[in-house]
Amino acid sequence: MSFGPKVFSGVQEALVLALMLVTVFALFYVNMDISYKIGIGAIVFTVIFLTTLATQILRQQAEVKKASSAA
Repeated sequence: MSFGPKVFSGVQEALVLALMLVTVFALFYVNMDISYKIGIGAIVFTVIFLTTLATQILRQQAEVKKASSAA
């Protein structure tokens, strides 16, 4: 299963998907105070966003390094 363009490797994609599933379970099926749910959602969103950003930056750096070594 892929989320559009290939951003993650197989392991990273599986971990992000597992994090999403655990978050949905925690937010909708566990009886917690609303402030905890908002905090969990914010932390998970931040982790997924930073993971995506870091992966894209690392791929760009690899492409630049590959292009500079080929020239």
